[in-house]
Amino acid sequence: MRLATWNINSVRARVDRVLAFLDRSGTDVLALQETKCTPAQFPVAAFEAAGYEVACAGVNQWNGVAVLSRVGLDDVATSFPGQPAFGDPPRVEPRALGATCGGVRVWSLYVPHGREVGDPHYAYKLHWLEALREQAEKWLADDPAAQVALVGDWNVAPLDTDVWDVAAFAGKTHVTPAERDAFAAFGASGYSEVTREAVPAEHTYTYWDYQRLRFPRNQGMRIDFQYLSPAARARVQRVVIDRDERKGSGASDHVPVVVDLADG
Repeated sequence: MRLATWNINSVRARVDRVLAFLDRSGTDVLALQETKCTPAQFPVAAFEAAGYEVACAGVNQWNGVAVLSRVGLDDVATSFPGQPAFGDPPRVEPRALGATCGGVRVWSLYVPHGREVGDPHYAYKLHWLEALREQAEKWLADDPAAQVALVGDWNVAPLDTDVWDVAAFAGKTHVTPAERDAFAAFGASGYSEVTREAVPAEHTYTYWDYQRLRFPRNQGMRIDFQYLSPAARARVQRVVIDRDERKGSGASDHVPVVVDLADG
């Protein structure tokens, strides 16, 4: 099974690029983030015509997650148990969507950005990651053989070399010790971040801002990852960071991160 994650930065604006990617890559399951539309606005018909079932959650212009699958799509959940709320009044944002696809419990995750260190959104980000980790740990405790994939835009750069210039990020989000510790805690809970294992190269990125020629200068960030449970990790055969998807007109500012899993 080929499992990909991609922050698409508006699925309606890039439906043709997603369809082309699915066709050329042979992806079986695609987790999308930052879809920026309601379920009623999601281009479901286009993906169904290409042979994919669709599960999505979102609000107009903000956030939004989805899973597209051609190997089955069952038991859809539009949040994880204990997912924190944010805002006034507080509400659970569409940042996590789970579905069972080909026997794997896939979670498309759009971790909160954090905005600025000290901002309430930063505290929300850390709380959100901790709540997800606690739940992910429970899934393994309940079933050590569970096939679980936590994939998406984590909005954390775990290593200094995951940003183009760590000095430029001093005092900013994505690189703080608290965020990095929250990310690393999933490893301590039994999950493996398999894209780093397969593609350990320094200054290999998954996101480049549209401003200041960041992509041509390779001034990016590595913030899109796939954490797999032990049973799913044992099936990993190949990992690709599809940098070419950042090229050309109408590209998302992120690229797909693709993991091939052996038949289980």
